[in-house]
Amino acid sequence: MTDLFGQPWFGWALAVVIGFPVLLVILTEAHTALVRRGSALAKPVSLLRNYVLPAGALLVLLTRAGDVSAEATPVRIIATVFGFVVLLMLLAGINAALFSNAERGSWQQRIPSIFVDIVRLVLIIAGLAVLFSFVWDADVAGLFTALGVTSIVLGLALQNAVGSVISGLLLLFEQPFQLGDWLQTPTARGRVVEVNWRAVHIDIGNGIQIMPNAALASASFTNLSRPSGAHAVTIASTFALQDRPDEVLALLARVAGNLPQLLGGSTPAVTLTGPKTYSTTVKVGSPAEAGAVTATLQRWTWYAARRAGLHLDEASDDFNDPELLESSLRAVAPTLRLSEADIGDLLGQSRVERYGAGEIIQETGVVPDSMRLIIAGRASLNVALADGSFFVVHQLSPGEYIGQTALTRESVIAGANAVDELTVLRVPVAAVDALVRGNPALAREIGKAIDARRLRIQESLRALGPADRPKSSRAVTGRLATAI
Repeated sequence: MTDLFGQPWFGWALAVVIGFPVLLVILTEAHTALVRRGSALAKPVSLLRNYVLPAGALLVLLTRAGDVSAEATPVRIIATVFGFVVLLMLLAGINAALFSNAERGSWQQRIPSIFVDIVRLVLIIAGLAVLFSFVWDADVAGLFTALGVTSIVLGLALQNAVGSVISGLLLLFEQPFQLGDWLQTPTARGRVVEVNWRAVHIDIGNGIQIMPNAALASASFTNLSRPSGAHAVTIASTFALQDRPDEVLALLARVAGNLPQLLGGSTPAVTLTGPKTYSTTVKVGSPAEAGAVTATLQRWTWYAARRAGLHLDEASDDFNDPELLESSLRAVAPTLRLSEADIGDLLGQSRVERYGAGEIIQETGVVPDSMRLIIAGRASLNVALADGSFFVVHQLSPGEYIGQTALTRESVIAGANAVDELTVLRVPVAAVDALVRGNPALAREIGKAIDARRLRIQESLRALGPADRPKSSRAVTGRLATAI
């Protein structure tokens, strides 16, 4: 027995027989715990348990306990396998430590995966070369020389293509833009729809412009989408010289403030740039909304300027002529119970107005200063929900009222917007008061209409979930974004 303990192979064999199972148990428990936690270190631990440890134990048994020569082919094969799996384990560990839990915006998170793959491939090739040189006594100097010469030849032959690829990888690493961002380049302006190693695809509205990465990397360009919400649209307007500047500025600010594309929390800036010219700057969430905000502002300004008696583009408006006003009053005469004398009195007080599609006619929570009767077109009654969106509770057609609570001096619980081009007869509250004083039946009808509309709105809101209902029926005002 003493001779057995004294054998040089006994200690190594005992270490493998006892240590190998113990290490397997420890690594199995560690791997299970890492998998349960979702840790990236589970992969290198798995390689250590399943490949590195068995190959190392077999190598120890052969060279130490079995006294097999290190020059023997089986030993060299096992040593090669052992070295290779150790290299893989080390690379997996480095990858897990550096890149798996990288913070957003860090260099580890920005670096393209292709860079990591290329470096990993280079390290594997270099590691295998060192391994073959150490284990098999291979001369790898000639191999590296041949690879270097080949690389130079291929680099010269493919320098243009490789240049685009490298530029693309650098762009991916730096990430000056992302998919969906809007770019302003020397030759294109549009939205990025695809980025690959060779080129960036930009949607310019009437097609896709493919810009090589090398050209984009060497040029100066502007990312219109960064920082988010910083894009501003400026629209120029011209009014007549006799229009008072303060009145024009107030009108443009009011119209721009109701735009559905206006960035939340921002305020439009309106300035006088010349004797007759004005500039309105509106912040939007994306350059993609520039066309829509320009078109909507110009369209709404056309209607608002004519209602206010201003001269947009120095043009005069003869829409609200006496004949139209009289015909509109006669159209609503049955609704308002108007006599010929009443029509004559209202001719000097009422006015026919037009609104563009989407324009706000009445805001939630305000006391109307007049009552409007729809002559042509449609309007929607809507309430603002808790999340800021709008819910249409009723659609109004010709002959119906807007703002009948002007009679009772109550604030309205629903806003009103034009669904399409809307023509209304605007009757001031003083004229309405005079009508109901002389006609109690009209007062009762208007009161019933107020109660019926309030009931309809309340029933519509009860159909919504508690989380969607407005926090207050009076406090929420704003723009109708998608309700109509």
